[in-house]
Amino acid sequence: MRVAIAGAGAVGRSIALELVESKHQVMLIERELSNIEPGAVEQAEWVHADACELASLEEAGLERCDVVIAATGDDKVNLVVSLLAKTEFGVRRVVARVNDPRNEWLFNDNWGVDVAVSTPRLLAALVEEAVAVGDLVRLMTFRQGQANLVEVTLPDDTPLAGRPVQALQLPADSALVVILRGGRVIVPQADDALESGDELLFVATSAVEEEIRAAILR
Repeated sequence: MRVAIAGAGAVGRSIALELVESKHQVMLIERELSNIEPGAVEQAEWVHADACELASLEEAGLERCDVVIAATGDDKVNLVVSLLAKTEFGVRRVVARVNDPRNEWLFNDNWGVDVAVSTPRLLAALVEEAVAVGDLVRLMTFRQGQANLVEVTLPDDTPLAGRPVQALQLPADSALVVILRGGRVIVPQADDALESGDELLFVATSAVEEEIRAAILR
């Protein structure tokens, strides 16, 4: 997969290193010459350009990228990069960093954003996930489809213990995608038995989250 990252600061470089280690092709686009350090991510392609300029993105070949990540420290820049990537270059997946939580409402498909990543919101969700047992926790929102990644940890007294996955009466527009059990990652099958302490991860629309809560935490 070919990935372009706008912004080669600490965040952009960290993302690039992770993607390179996973064998993806990475292109880092950075406006500030002082941030251009090819030795920091040797396997990446470094481009000295303004990611808000259409001509620069054309020269960089953004249309050949499968994913664009707008990772600068400026929300205005990230929105412009996202919009250009989606509307001018037809990039299939656009991920944008939200620096100021007050701007999060802007990061949607109107600006070409498929997934918005807000550090404060993500940290809050992870804290909730760590301490909340027996409640539904929203971990991430996938903006384009208006779907969410939500998590439920089954409490010790759950009536679902020992029952198969197929016994879950889930609403439409939802799917159980993973069960986390201890150090295991389980792709759920219909006959797999649930256990107390299981972390269940669902992808679901916002409209059916309460129905999932009712089905799991009855």
